[in-house]
Amino acid sequence: MTRVLVLNGPNLARLGTREPEVYGSTSFSDLVSAVQRWGAGLGLDVEVRQTDDEAELIGWLHEAVDSRSDVVLNPAAFTHYSYAMRDAAAQVTGARLRLVEVHITNPYARETFRHTSVVGGVSTGTVAGFGLDSYRLALSALAPTD
Repeated sequence: MTRVLVLNGPNLARLGTREPEVYGSTSFSDLVSAVQRWGAGLGLDVEVRQTDDEAELIGWLHEAVDSRSDVVLNPAAFTHYSYAMRDAAAQVTGARLRLVEVHITNPYARETFRHTSVVGGVSTGTVAGFGLDSYRLALSALAPTD
């Protein structure tokens, strides 16, 4: 079974209460349940994590390399400026693992500072703007093909 780490950056634990007009009313706990259900349906062994700590998120990307796990990454605010995050993500794809960058909203339809992703250039692909379905689409891209 393909192992996938679904890693979430800052403020995503606040889903459902943080700007519901932007991010929706589904809680992070509900997202975790949905991602696990979607992953299981695709034959993926999915583990979902969230942190507000950049160093912890980087450590999880290192763990993905060491454990040979593909990654779905919502770097959140780290998307736009964390070169450390970019370098850790590059280690994932450099190890010939897949890393799909995910965003709930479409960053290009928002504030100008959100238009830059330092992670996108080293990701296998990016899914953005489909709400929580962005995660389902990312998992689909990582599903085994027979």
